[in-house]
Formats: sequence, C-alpha cells, structure tokens
Amino acid sequence: MSNPMLEPQLLPAFSLIKPDHIEEAIDQLLADNRAEVANILEQLSSSKEQPSWESLVAPMEEMNDRLAKAWSPVSHMNSVVNSDELRDAYNACIPKLSQYWTEMGQNQALYQAFNQLSESENFQLMDEAQQKVISNTLRDFRLSGIALNETDQARYAELQQKLSELTTKFSENVLDASNAWSKLLTQESDLEGLPPMALGAAKQMAEAKGEEGWLVTLDFPSYLATVTYADNRELRKEIYTAFATRASDQGPGEGQWDNSSVMTQILELRLELAKLLGFENYAEYSLATKMAETSDQVVSFLNDLAEKSLPVAKKDYQQLCDFAKEQHGIEDLQAWDLAYYSDKLKQAEYSISEEQIRPYFPLPKVLNGLFTVTGKLFDIQISEVTDFDRWHEDARLFEISHEGEVIARFFLDLYAREKKRGGAWMDDCRVRRRLDDGALQLPVAYLVCNFSSPVGDDPALLTHNEVTTMFHEFGHGLHHMLTQIESADVSGINGVAWDAVELPSQFLENWCYEPEALALISGHYQTGEALPQPLLDKMLAARNFQSGMMMMRQIEFSLFDFCLHREYEPGVTDVQSFLNDIRAKVAVIKPPAFNRFQHSFSHIFAGGYAAGYYSYKWAEVLSADAFSRFEEEGVFNLSTGTDFRKNILEMGGSKEPMELFIAFRGREPKVDALLRHCGIQS
Repeated sequence: MSNPMLEPQLLPAFSLIKPDHIEEAIDQLLADNRAEVANILEQLSSSKEQPSWESLVAPMEEMNDRLAKAWSPVSHMNSVVNSDELRDAYNACIPKLSQYWTEMGQNQALYQAFNQLSESENFQLMDEAQQKVISNTLRDFRLSGIALNETDQARYAELQQKLSELTTKFSENVLDASNAWSKLLTQESDLEGLPPMALGAAKQMAEAKGEEGWLVTLDFPSYLATVTYADNRELRKEIYTAFATRASDQGPGEGQWDNSSVMTQILELRLELAKLLGFENYAEYSLATKMAETSDQVVSFLNDLAEKSLPVAKKDYQQLCDFAKEQHGIEDLQAWDLAYYSDKLKQAEYSISEEQIRPYFPLPKVLNGLFTVTGKLFDIQISEVTDFDRWHEDARLFEISHEGEVIARFFLDLYAREKKRGGAWMDDCRVRRRLDDGALQLPVAYLVCNFSSPVGDDPALLTHNEVTTMFHEFGHGLHHMLTQIESADVSGINGVAWDAVELPSQFLENWCYEPEALALISGHYQTGEALPQPLLDKMLAARNFQSGMMMMRQIEFSLFDFCLHREYEPGVTDVQSFLNDIRAKVAVIKPPAFNRFQHSFSHIFAGGYAAGYYSYKWAEVLSADAFSRFEEEGVFNLSTGTDFRKNILEMGGSKEPMELFIAFRGREPKVDALLRHCGIQS
C-alpha cells in the first residue's frame, strides 16, 4: 500500500494520514535524505568544479521541503485534532527529526561545501536572497556546533534531542491539565451574569457530553466568559484557581501533569547548550538570530518601557480598587475579581462592554471585512474553496489572488474544541519556492484560533479582542503568503529575525480601531446594521482602558523570560522565586501565592519564544511606527499599502529587518507612536 504522506501533492491529504503511516514515512524520508546528502557530497568531491547553487543548495532545499511537507500536516493535526495514537506517532518521530537536523548541522563536509561556495565567484553572481540563504546557513552551522570536538558534538545532539522531547512534554501537560477540568452546573442561577451567548455555549458543551445543565471548561472562551461575567464569586475563584494552576503542583490537578521539573530541566539543558557553543547564557545564544544586538539592549528597552508605563498602570489599578470598594463594597480585590470588576468599571466609564459589541461582529462579516481591508491595502482578492480534504469539519480553505493570478492558499480553523491546543497561531504548510522543473510552489498557511463556536442557528459572534486576534494571525499569514522570494530558507517568514516577525501581525491589528475599516468588518448579525456611531465612539474612547496595566503585564512576562534565560543557575535559581522578584519590581497586581502562571507559559517553554518573548514589545514599536505613516498618508492609501507589501511582506527574510523597515519608513523606528497609541504619552 502506498503511503499518502510520501505522495507529492498540492495540499496535504489529511483524511488519508493515519497514525500508523507517520513513523514509517518519516523513517523513509530521513533515510532518503541521508543517502542524497552523501550523494551530493560525493559528486562535489569527484568534480573539480566549485560548488554552485544548482549543485549544492537547490538539491538540499528540495530534500528539506519534501520532509517539511510530510511533517507539517502531522504536526498540525497533533495540535488541532490530538489523539493518543497521533501523539504517540508524533512523539516517536521527534527524537529522530532532532537527531537528523543535528547531524546535518554538524556535517563537516557539508559545512566545507557551503563555506567554499560563500568564498567562490559563484557567490558573487547570486541574487541577494540566495546570498542571505548561504550566510544564514553558515551561521546556523556555527550554532549547531560545527566547530566543536566530537565529544561536544555528541553532547550537543543529546541536548537538542532531550530539549525537543521536554518541550513537547510541557505542551502535552498543559493540554491534558486543561482538558481534565470542567464543572457541570445544574442551576442556571449559578451562572447569573453570563451573557446569553456564553450560556448557550455552556449548554451546548454539556449536551455534547450527554449531560443536563451547563458545562464550564478551561477552554479559553469558556474560562474568560466565566471569570469576566459570573456574579457568583465562588465560581469565579474556582475556575481562576483551576486555570492559574494548570500543569503544576497546585490546584485541582495538583501534581498530576506537573511541569515544575520539566521547566527546570529545560532551563538547565538550554544553559548547557549555550555554554557548549561559547555563549555566556541562553539569552545571548537566542540573540544570535535576532535583531537586538545585546542582552543589555533588550533589558534596558524593557526597563525603559516599564519606567514610562508603571505610573499609568498604578493609576489604572488604583482606579479599579477604588471602584470595586466604593460601588460594590469589595474591600479585598482578588485575582478572580479583576476581569469582573474591570468589565463593570469599563461599563461605568464608557457605557460599553465586549458583550454589547459582540452582536456587531458576526464571524462571516468580520472575515469578509478582513478580506476587504487587506484587499484595499495590498491589492489582493480572497475567495473560498469548498472542495478539499479536511482534518475536521470546521476547517476551511481560501485562495489569494493578485492581478487575476492565484498566489497563495490558507486553511482556517477558528473554533475552540476538545483535543485542540489553546491559543491562536499561524504556521506554514507549504513554502513559496522555485522548483527544479521551473514551476513555482505556492505558499500555503494554517491559521488557527480558539473562538466560541456558533450557538444554534446563529453565527459565531466575536468580541473585539477576538477580531483583533484574527487580524493579528492574518498579518502573520500575509507575511508568509505574499512573499515574492523563491528560495525557501528566506521565503515568507523563514529567515526573518524572531524579534521582527511580529511586525506584520501587530501592524494589521491597527485597522480594528479605524472607523473606515470598522464599517467593513462590523454589522449586526440579525439586522446587518453597522456599528452605531455612539457605540463606535465609546469603543474607540475605551481603546486604552487599562492599557498601562496591559503594558506592564507584557513587560513582566518579557522580563521574566529574558532575565530567567540570562541569569539561570542550575541548583540555585528557583523559577517561582525568580518570577516573584520580577513581579516585585514591575507588577502592579500581585497574584495569589498558588498562581503558577509559568507552568503553562507555552510560548517560552514549548514554543519559539524562549528568551524572545520581548519580541512582542520590540515589534510593537516597529508596527506602531510603520502604521503612523498610514495615519499621515491615509489608512487605505494604496500606494502606502503597496510600499508596505513590497518592502516588508514580499521580502521575507532576504534582508535584515532594519534595512527593510528603513526602506519603508525612511528612517529608523521611534518608540513615540507606540506610547501614543497606548495612551501612555499624549
């Protein structure tokens, strides 16, 4: 029987991929690739000619792409339709892939061939993107320990393998702990305060489990609705406790999926890896592929933002405490009260809440509006494809066209469900590249969110925060899909410095606050009526509600991540105490002692943001400053949009991000626009 994972096709055949195909297919591909690398090197050594793009880089790119196309749907399905069998197959492949990549990164003959190519005449004849591929590859060889002795190289391989297993374990613990907790309520009065949509979703959730009543879970939409709107303070405390202690030594799942030792092991191994490669610590190692130059630069950037934002955050918090006390008699504001009374305060201040706005953001309208907005900005058209192979009935597929030609495709999976990882993300399914036969492989993206499903016959209704999330992920998607680069390693988001990768995503969020764009993305789900002017005015006025507190929360996460990776000492640093010290300096809100936020901080312990969470703030400076050009020239100015597309989105990782930013903005970025947008400075 042929293995569908090994068949070349335009899009993955999800329904045909079975867990028992996976390991066999990956083994086959890895064996083929190893043989092919040996073959490439043999041909290079027997020929007297210098290595060229065609004889070295192109065949390597072809092999890597073949492997990526097989692994990408597996990794994706493991995140969105997780099962025990799929997880086992995925986990069986992780060490094999890790070993393979380490082997490639430490292949001395391969390194020599790339080195030779970089010093040859052939290099001078290449285009800029191709040269960048080669200089990045040489840098990555150094970061893979090419210069180490045999013993150290073997240790490096062990470390990489163990780290890939531990980060996967961290992620699984969070998913399992989240799935393990739910609460069935049989009296509607227990859920007093919850808006109709959240009640409907809780009822639907109970019915799906064959239960009578209302089920609240730790899926983010359910958690957020409960903690924001439930009048029942005990229920808020219970769900907050379960959420804030996931995968830890505390709370209802105490010790069952505990990430405590997983975190410690990850930190120890990362430090050892960095030192092995000649770096002081893991933060220094992380910066080798980022825009920021030194760890001091990152820390002083964050401290500087903190200094400007802290007074505003303290004022925000004091206002909330005073309001809860004076209007609601709450003397001791607790962590499970913050979202609840913040919503009440927002209503009191601006006569607006997320729930009031929700009916004006039905998903179909938002999606069409998003396509119209990006169409006006970047001269693209988006249409849905209904006939394709799905991994779940919620999955959808779209095509992007420019000047009448299809240039990219993307999958969309928007609703929260069991066995699906929380959060929102963009990932690549196919990368844009020029194939050996001269054809062009078009980029394909996965865009995933966790919104509340439609209830009954009504469409899913989004909060404004969710609308912003969708724009954010679509910004990442456009970065991947609108690229014009044809070399896989610097095409789309590939090769983009990690602290610049959030630029297009955060940039696109700005249109969620522009009246001209809001007219396109909003319309009442029953009447089609546009967001009424008074409501729009209130929404825009409330844009910076508690923005000081939000800013400090992000800075707290960023400093915790970066400083932990910079200062970690095995056997000395206690993660909880370290976080407490950071909070003592920058947090305006002190969480309860049982809070174990770090145990589910997947961004840094299971994602790509280790010693890089600061990227959100770093890139926000870039995105706010880039958007300020649209504020000057018109938010739908096509020539400004074309400039952004050509200088940022189309260029992928083919040039340094600062060079691309300057090409678009005409100067280096300034922090002023960000502080103004957040209402921290006028």
